[in-house]
Amino acid sequence: MTATTTPQHTALHAEHEKLGASFTDFGGWDMPLKYASELAEHRAVREAAGLFDLSHMGEVWISGADAAVFLNTALVGNFAVTAVGKAKYSLICNEEGGIVDDLIVYRVAETRFLVVPNAGNAPVVAQLLTERAAGFDVEVTDASAETGLIAVQGPNSAAIVSGVVADDAERAAVADLAYYAWTAVTVGGIDVLLARTGYTGEDGFELFIPADRSPELWQLLIAAGEDNGLVPCGLAARDSLRLEAGMPLYGNELGLDTTPFTANLGGVVSFKKAEDFVGRAALEAAKEAGPRRVLVGLKGLGRRAGRGGYAVFAPSSGATDEAPREIGVITSGQPSPTLGYPVALAQLDVPYSEVGTTVDVDLRGKREPFEVVALPFYKRNA
Repeated sequence: MTATTTPQHTALHAEHEKLGASFTDFGGWDMPLKYASELAEHRAVREAAGLFDLSHMGEVWISGADAAVFLNTALVGNFAVTAVGKAKYSLICNEEGGIVDDLIVYRVAETRFLVVPNAGNAPVVAQLLTERAAGFDVEVTDASAETGLIAVQGPNSAAIVSGVVADDAERAAVADLAYYAWTAVTVGGIDVLLARTGYTGEDGFELFIPADRSPELWQLLIAAGEDNGLVPCGLAARDSLRLEAGMPLYGNELGLDTTPFTANLGGVVSFKKAEDFVGRAALEAAKEAGPRRVLVGLKGLGRRAGRGGYAVFAPSSGATDEAPREIGVITSGQPSPTLGYPVALAQLDVPYSEVGTTVDVDLRGKREPFEVVALPFYKRNA
């Protein structure tokens, strides 16, 4: 987006203004950063429930007899084995194996899938899918502008969603819905594709709807959540929640200079499928060679937090003539509201990536100790 480009608004922009949101530009969209307190919003999701506008995300439909084999060629995952009603996390890569975007793919029918890319990458992903569809019996439809997406996240999310669906059968469907699965429900006369997915580390749901019905659904959920501690949440809380859950953010942990193996996402890549997917040769070579750096979790042993871009160094031996040896960089970091200490994601040289290793982070000229820890930092009780 250039300096003269006006940020886009979701269909819920007026609702956010009514609630007094502070806005920020995110991927070319004017999105709520917070409403009152980002800390209170974060805690609401961990303890009760939060409501998020995700309508800036992309929605691309893939339909046709070759839908599964096409996606197996365009993306790194194996969608031929994904059952109808299920979802799969995946990546779209370039020929060099770099990550163009991470996304979720829902199998809606035998020959119909919904691909959900990140907001800033949605036009690029839609264009790449269209280009890669040549020669396949598929239709690629970018429905991003016509689709709204609202998320309810937190331990009370199931109770809230169950309280707004049409009848007992749909309430049972909500209760029985598995993680990374979807079902069709009706809320206030609005047809909803309801998915049990999210980006917070909590139980939660994402509701796909026609964009022009978004304000109705938002207001229904606000009213239904009043007795369950539901609060509207902005991108600041979303970021701190996903960081605690050890979830990557495109542009921070993921990018064109990152392969799935440096991002600890090698398991997402299916080399068993027959299709020669885009980037396969490069990724096979990268797997064989092994990554030089890998993504790790860091726990601050002091009170100061590391931030994205801060350099990571090997611990000093104490020798006066020792030169600092840079071994990595923080990709995301901040104090953890839930855990009470600083946490960070970082790309580290492999020899320093073992859990329990102590490293130093340059916090604006002063090196402070951090410890490599297992991810995620926070995991909810089942």
